[in-house]
Amino acid sequence: MTDIQELITQAAQTMESLRPLEPNIRQAANLVTTCLLNGGKLMACGNGGSAADVSDFTTEYVCRFMGDRQPYPALNMTADGGLLTAVGNDYSFDDVFARQIRAFGRPGDIVLAVSTSGQSKNIIRALEEARSLQLQSVALLGKDGGAAKGLATVDLIVPGKVTARIQEAHKFMFHTICQLVDPSLKR
Repeated sequence: MTDIQELITQAAQTMESLRPLEPNIRQAANLVTTCLLNGGKLMACGNGGSAADVSDFTTEYVCRFMGDRQPYPALNMTADGGLLTAVGNDYSFDDVFARQIRAFGRPGDIVLAVSTSGQSKNIIRALEEARSLQLQSVALLGKDGGAAKGLATVDLIVPGKVTARIQEAHKFMFHTICQLVDPSLKR
């Protein structure tokens, strides 16, 4: 039988492990703020549960996070099944996000890429494409950051080993970034 108390302890330990990331979280929020206030757009990608999380994150900007304000452009690159499957079929699944970044990315935009392992080839390619276009980027990663570590402007690496706990920490960081950015957007 699963010990719920042990799961709570694991979740609390994972959240505590985020404390040293405060400067990086603030830097990520500053990059998002600067991008949006200067007319850029946020482009976000991830796989599986991370895809669901970036959907929520981008929605916070197009709709709202806390209180009413104008909408800001945030593109969920996981949302278009036709586009994803066309690129995956005609090119490679490794390129489903990089191709969108090349198509939609413009100077001043920011890419946010999420991988709990840091090993997802399509996330690595997305970060490489962002770098080649000289776009700012934020990577939310897990474990030791994997092959994606160091490819983004800002890395937010959750040092846990359990995917569920890493995803919970990513969700917390998404909402923290929103909470740091949102007051600047209400001008």
